[in-house]
Amino acid sequence: MAPRITRRATLLGLAGTLASPAILRAQSTDAFPTDEAPIRDTEAVKRNISAFAQQSWQDHFEELGVGCLLADVTSRAVHYWGGDGETYRLFPSSVPMSEDLTKRGYTEVVRKAKNPRWTPTPNMRERDPSLPAFMNGGPGNPLGTRAMYLTWPAYLVHGTHDTRKIGRQSSSGCIGLYNQHVEELYEMVQIGTQVRIL
Repeated sequence: MAPRITRRATLLGLAGTLASPAILRAQSTDAFPTDEAPIRDTEAVKRNISAFAQQSWQDHFEELGVGCLLADVTSRAVHYWGGDGETYRLFPSSVPMSEDLTKRGYTEVVRKAKNPRWTPTPNMRERDPSLPAFMNGGPGNPLGTRAMYLTWPAYLVHGTHDTRKIGRQSSSGCIGLYNQHVEELYEMVQIGTQVRIL
């Protein structure tokens, strides 16, 4: 007697077939997927920060000091712990476009700026000769409304007016946040805040 094909079995089989590509993608160990559409071809999306795992500062820093900031490139999230031992914030972020542009390790915040001026690096202008030599702060400036400069030249934690970039591989090395998030973080972060790019 042949097995009976039921509606339920058919639906389960179809669901399994449709889910297979997603399961395979989820098992990938690559930190930077190669199948993301270019930013210019995508619409702005909202990221649900509740999907990120909370981290502990003790896993990354020896002491809190005036505060600690962890930029996790793999999960595309920024974690901040205040020097008071109670403040904790978690924000979705953009990450560098490639591993070549990603600098990892420990640094600290050495300067902060409101409505920062942007000066593209020589490498950025080589990749895109249409970039200006500099741009004053304001709408359209890639650094958004706030910037926190690190000991590493040309690497920053900053805002962005282009909300499509958050949660994506979209920067030339910096860590980007929604403007409203970077404005909140900017008020908490002090000069000397420890930073780890992981």
